[in-house]
Amino acid sequence: MTNLSVNINKIALLRNSRGSNSPNLIQVAQDCETFGAQGITVHPRPDQRHIRYDDVPALKALVKTEFNIEGYPDRALLDLVIANRPHQCTLVPDSPDQLTSDNGWDTLKNKSFLTETIQELQQHGIRVSLFVNPVPKMIEGAKAVGADRIEFYTGPFAHDFEVNPAEAVLAYTESAIIANRLGLGINAGHDLNLRNLRFFKENCPGLLEVSIGHALIADALYYGLSNTIRMYLRQLGSAN
Repeated sequence: MTNLSVNINKIALLRNSRGSNSPNLIQVAQDCETFGAQGITVHPRPDQRHIRYDDVPALKALVKTEFNIEGYPDRALLDLVIANRPHQCTLVPDSPDQLTSDNGWDTLKNKSFLTETIQELQQHGIRVSLFVNPVPKMIEGAKAVGADRIEFYTGPFAHDFEVNPAEAVLAYTESAIIANRLGLGINAGHDLNLRNLRFFKENCPGLLEVSIGHALIADALYYGLSNTIRMYLRQLGSAN
């Protein structure tokens, strides 16, 4: 089964726009779980424009499903993650002012840095996933630095899916086969939505988890949060 982790950054962005606690981030996270989501993802950034660092302990205390913190592993993020010990930490190579994650790690050039960072997190019992492009040598590099999982950056797939789905997913299928052979777990995220999710899942062998935020929250404006989560779960084959 492929689990759905809901990224609630956009809920925090909406809350922050008015300087109040509406919508209530913690309540939304709990509701996502009640409606069937198998995980909650947050991505605190240095400017705290959506998830704030002080949101993390409150979420850790109340989230009952898998809690995933993603971000660039500077000292502030690592200290936050180690203090709160989520089930998983997803490392992304974002610059501090980046709008959204839009590329994977070069696991070869960053071998020493990633090896040390991953070891530090794993010493605290935290599973580590690396955000990567579907490139065989980067998958092999992820294994070499000690990652537990990879998370495919699926932005290019989502873009090309509208033109040629079979060609768009080919590199992911081939890279997933390599990851499975190496014993790496597979996650995926970025621009996955109700149109392309089922196709991606069916063509990415061993897919364990997808992290979806922007598209899911946008759909919830029309369908409601409960209905939307069930619609995404149906695309993954885990809801009636």
